[in-house]
Amino acid sequence: MEVVTHHLPDDTEIPSSHLPLLVLPQAVPAEDASSAAMARRFTDNGWQGTWTYTVFDYWHFHAQGHEVLGCVGGEAVIGFGGDGGVQARMRPGDVVMIPAGVGHRRLSASPDFAVVGAYPPGQNGAILRPGDGDMGAVRAQIAALGLPERDPVSGERPGCLAAWKD
Repeated sequence: MEVVTHHLPDDTEIPSSHLPLLVLPQAVPAEDASSAAMARRFTDNGWQGTWTYTVFDYWHFHAQGHEVLGCVGGEAVIGFGGDGGVQARMRPGDVVMIPAGVGHRRLSASPDFAVVGAYPPGQNGAILRPGDGDMGAVRAQIAALGLPERDPVSGERPGCLAAWKD
């Protein structure tokens, strides 16, 4: 499985992370990228709280959990790391691993674009927008999060998450 890493800088209003964003093009065969199959894959590999929706069109980040997104319909361009960050095109079967603190938003999408999202055990995707909360406290909350034990796509230990353990 190809893993593309991006180290994103801190921003005054979006904390980012010392962990890289992981982009996994065609991590799942497109024919296996249905909402039910992607959710089952993530939960079978120890991730929880699955949902199917789009990616919000405003900058947001999570301080209470790392997030995996697997594309299950349409296509979109997603921004990561704020206005000075990177963009990634997502198509069915593509997966991104977003470390807590990394801002993301949908920049453009087809009307049928959808992703399945999930979080490591004990973590969640509570949403913060730029400027929400005291950044010192938000950064401390992110730093206290544990790393996931299993790759949500393959179930391997650490699988694609080896890039977070180096």
